[in-house]
Amino acid sequence: MRRKTKNVSSTQKSFRITEDAAEEILRSMRQTDPSAGSLRIAAKRNPDGSIDYAMGFDQADDTDTVLEQFSVEVLIGVTSLDLLAGALLDFVQLETTGAKEFIFLNPNDPQFVPPDASIS
Repeated sequence: MRRKTKNVSSTQKSFRITEDAAEEILRSMRQTDPSAGSLRIAAKRNPDGSIDYAMGFDQADDTDTVLEQFSVEVLIGVTSLDLLAGALLDFVQLETTGAKEFIFLNPNDPQFVPPDASIS
């Protein structure tokens, strides 16, 4: 059964997105196909313990957890739920190249170092 959670508070150990990430996701949806569906986030643990991420637009399955944040509906499948618990998706400008890109800040990744106390 599909679980839907709206207005997730930052105190829950749930996947979150920043307002900057949401703005970029909504912009991308408008440019591609507004009826493309919701944003699916997937995670997979590698043999070395690190985590690979994937994201794209998709339709919800009955087993998905559905979160709505900043007008973006996020889908997470059951196999990714534990790996994404407490993670944050942000859209930032990289200091090294100046390029803007999505980044995952995930305390479940063994290589994760929180940038400040508000993330952990």
